[in-house]
Amino acid sequence: MRPRKKGTWALLGALVLAGSLGLAACGGDDSGDSDTDGGGDTAAAKGGIYRVGTTDFGFNGGFDPSGEYLGWAWGLYSNLLTRQLTGYRHTEGAAGSEVLPDLAEAIPEATDGGTTWTFKIKKGVKFAPPVNREVTSKDIAYAFERIGTGSVVAQYGFYYNDIVGMAEFKDGKAKTIAGITTPDDSTIVFKTTKPVGDFPFRLAMPATGPFPKEVAGCFTKAGEYGRYLIASGPYMIKGSDALDITSCKTMKPISGFNPTKQLSLVRNPNYDAATDSTERREALPDGFEFIINTNDKDIFDKIEAGEYEDSVDAVPPDVARRYSGDDALKDRLKGNQDDRTNYIYMNLAEAPFDDVNVRKAVNWIMDKDALRKAWGGPFYGEIATHIAPATLYPGSTALDGYDPYATENSAGDLAKAQEAMKASAYDTDKDGVCDADACKDVLFMNRSIDPYVKMTPIIRDALGKIGITVKVRELPTGPAYESSGVIANRIQAGSNAGWGKDYPDASTFMVLFDGRNILPTGNSGYALVGLTAAQAKEFKIDYPKGGVPSVDADIDKCSEEVGNARSDCWAALDKKLMEEVVPWVPYLHVNNTTLLGPAVTKWDYDQFSGEAAYAHVAVDPSKQK
Repeated sequence: MRPRKKGTWALLGALVLAGSLGLAACGGDDSGDSDTDGGGDTAAAKGGIYRVGTTDFGFNGGFDPSGEYLGWAWGLYSNLLTRQLTGYRHTEGAAGSEVLPDLAEAIPEATDGGTTWTFKIKKGVKFAPPVNREVTSKDIAYAFERIGTGSVVAQYGFYYNDIVGMAEFKDGKAKTIAGITTPDDSTIVFKTTKPVGDFPFRLAMPATGPFPKEVAGCFTKAGEYGRYLIASGPYMIKGSDALDITSCKTMKPISGFNPTKQLSLVRNPNYDAATDSTERREALPDGFEFIINTNDKDIFDKIEAGEYEDSVDAVPPDVARRYSGDDALKDRLKGNQDDRTNYIYMNLAEAPFDDVNVRKAVNWIMDKDALRKAWGGPFYGEIATHIAPATLYPGSTALDGYDPYATENSAGDLAKAQEAMKASAYDTDKDGVCDADACKDVLFMNRSIDPYVKMTPIIRDALGKIGITVKVRELPTGPAYESSGVIANRIQAGSNAGWGKDYPDASTFMVLFDGRNILPTGNSGYALVGLTAAQAKEFKIDYPKGGVPSVDADIDKCSEEVGNARSDCWAALDKKLMEEVVPWVPYLHVNNTTLLGPAVTKWDYDQFSGEAAYAHVAVDPSKQK
C-alpha cells in the first residue's frame, strides 16, 4: 500500500515500450543512497533479535498475502517471509524502485506483441517447515486461483483482470485460468488480453507469490490464511514447524502470530541464500519480534532505552524535536520521502457529499497547515494540493505550483467555502451554511491514535463553520480500515486513510477512482467514484438522484499512453479529480519517520513498502536491554 527517480523511470520506460501500462496503488529520498548507519559504532553482523513496537498491526486483510493491502505488511512479506517472481532491492530512492527478478531466473521480454510472459523459476527454493518441499510453477499458478476466488477477497485483484480467462474463472465458468499455464515445474506462462508493459511490477505484489495448496487450500475465506502462512523467504513465523498439516482439521493457528499481541519470526531452515542475493536480502538478525504496545509514549521510551529497535508508528513531534536538536542523537532519527498522500475522503453516494459544491466547500474550509501541525510540522511531509505526489508524474510540469484551493498559509478560506456551499442543494437559504438534516451528525471515521485524534477537533471545527456537524467514530488502525472498506457501513467521510503507490506510476493512485474496482467488502476507494446504479443495488445502498461521476474512460485513456504523454495524462486526471469530481481533501504528502534504538548497527529504508527495509537491518545484542 507508496516518488520515483531517474533510474527507476528509465526501467519503467523500457517496460512501457513493451506495451501500455495498466491500473495500479502504495512510499524515499532523491539520493538513492542507502542509509546504513543506525547510530551505533559496531560493524553490522549476523545475530540478535530485532524488536519493533507498534500500537496496532493495522492489517486490513488478516495478514493473508492474497488480500492484505497494507504497505507495512507488504514489507514484512517481501523483505522477510515470502518471495515472488519479481521483487526489489529494499533500499531507498531510485535503486529501491527498480524491479528485479527474485524467484524468477530473469525478467523475460514479452512476446506475441507484448501479451505473453514466460518465466523460469530458480531451482532450490523451498517452503518452510512443515511443507519442506521445493516451490514449483503450480504453486504460483495457485496464487492466481486464490486471487480469482471471491471469498478470499483479493483487494487488489483488479491488477490481474487482464490475464486471459481470469474473468471466466472469477465467474465460476472455468475451473482453471486459461491464460496461466505450467509446462513444467520450473516454467510458468502468462497470456494477457492486451499488452501489459508493467506486468513485472504487478508480479512483485505479495498475492502473486507461491502458496502451498496443501495448506492454503484449507483457508478460502478472507484473512484466514494469515494465521497459517507458510514462508518461502529467509524467515518464517515462529512455530510453523509445529503446524500439523495432516489434514485441514488438524491445523491450528501458528503460535508465533497473535493478531492482538505479537508476530514472532525465526530463521527458515529451508532458506538457501544461494538462490537469493544480499542485494535483495541480507537476513542478518536471527529473528524479529513485532510487538503490539498500545502506549505510544512507552514505545518510544523503550526505543530510547534500547528495549526496542524501532517502531512502525510515526515519531512523536516532541521526540523528533529533541533528537534532531542533539548532535549525539540526530543520526538515530530518520525521515524518508514516502510516495504517499494522506487525505480526508468524502463518500459521493452519501448525502451531503453527493453534491460537488459541498465537497468543494470542505476543500476550501479545511486548515491543512493545522492538520500538518497535528502531525508535527514540516518534518512529517509537504502540504498536499493534489491527489498523487508530483514525483509520480516524471517529465510533466503540469502540477508545478498547482493548488486549486489555495489559501493564505493553507489555513482555509471561510468566504470561498461559504460561496461554494451557497451553490449546493443543501443550503436552502443561501447563507453559505448547510441547513439540511443531511449535514447533521455526519458519520466520520478516524483512527484512535495520535496524530489522528489530534486532527479530529481541527476537522470538526472547520466543518462546523459551514454547517456540517460530525459524529466521529475513532477505531484502531486495522478496524478503521476494515470498517471503511465495507460499503454497507455507509461511512460518509473520514480521515483515517492514507494511500501510497503499489509501484512507481500515478496509475497506482487512480485505481481508487475506478468504479470497476469497487468491492462490497475490502474496498479501498472509499469515495465510491464511478459507482453505478447497478452496483448500488447489488451493495444494497441508495443511489444518488444525480448519479455519481465516473473517470473510468479517463483511466483507460491514460493507461494507453507512454512516456511524458502518460505523465501529462495522469496529471490532467489529477486536476479533474480535484476540480470536477472532488472526492478528497488531500492534506499531506507524507514523510516516513523512524527512530532507531542504540543497538541498531545497520538500517535502510524500503522504497517499495514505504517502511523500514528489514532485509537490511542489523542489531548489536550487547547494546540491547
